[in-house]
Amino acid sequence: MKDIINRLRGGLIPLVIIVVLALLPIIGAPPFWILFLFLFFIYLAMANMWNLLCGYSGLISLCQPAFAGLAGYTIVVWAWQGLPIHLGILIGAIVAAIFALLISIPVFRLSGIYFAIGTMIVAEAMRYLFLLWRPIPGSIHGGGAGYILKKANTFSTAHVYWLALGIAVVSCLCMRIVLRSKLGLGLAAIRDNDRASASSGIHVFKLKLYSFLISAFITGAAGAIFYIYQSYIEPNSAFSSKWTMSIILATVMGGMSTEEGPIIGTAIVVFLHFTLAKYAGISLLIQGLLLIIIMLLVPHGIVGFLRKTRPYRFMLQFFTARQ
Repeated sequence: MKDIINRLRGGLIPLVIIVVLALLPIIGAPPFWILFLFLFFIYLAMANMWNLLCGYSGLISLCQPAFAGLAGYTIVVWAWQGLPIHLGILIGAIVAAIFALLISIPVFRLSGIYFAIGTMIVAEAMRYLFLLWRPIPGSIHGGGAGYILKKANTFSTAHVYWLALGIAVVSCLCMRIVLRSKLGLGLAAIRDNDRASASSGIHVFKLKLYSFLISAFITGAAGAIFYIYQSYIEPNSAFSSKWTMSIILATVMGGMSTEEGPIIGTAIVVFLHFTLAKYAGISLLIQGLLLIIIMLLVPHGIVGFLRKTRPYRFMLQFFTARQ
């Protein structure tokens, strides 16, 4: 009984934070706050999934834009058929997961840097494909196969904000559940030494595939929600390397292979997104330089640095004791 009470107390603080965040649009928070938090939620969901792949599975995947962009196009096509957009989010996530399943057959034959290059090519291939292919007949908008999301104006800012909050919470819960399961233990063993794991009876391909599909599903859902907010999609931005840069920067800056790292890193990345908006032409270069500097100065990220400090260790022990 005491353990149950401690677990309830440990989950009370995150629950209060979620409730407060959910109430912000209702109590009239400034629009800038809502936009900042919306982007924070979207990037956090994607950063958590990249952390699952790279930080815990040892898979340096660079095809996350393919999942987000494909889900975005799926929801646009879905809406043009007059079907419910809410259901389109789920369909977009499923399409992204199916796509991940299909590409896993060739890319999982690669490893290390070759796997990273192979997945990067996938995202570029999708960009060129959608520049040539018109999934919706009729006129296009802007360059490439760009389309406006029909009925997007039926979603209020608060509605889209709550959807983003929901996918961020789901990604955090998913990380917690996976890392405390047999799947998480198996992935950690594969990350350290996949050959030794295979010789110990761990099905390396199957566990990597599970993490790849989970990542694709949640990344796809986050991408679909983002394009509901944006109400427009086109290939150059949908499959852009900017997605990859932001996700990697958030995870590495915060601390890879930690649950709290992507949260801290994403907050900084979104802040940089607004700060560097006036330097749009070189913002990607600046972010790349920041990534290199952080990897040199604090290779384990901000969380890795903080874990060496006494106040952080005390706070961590406090919350761990309550859980």
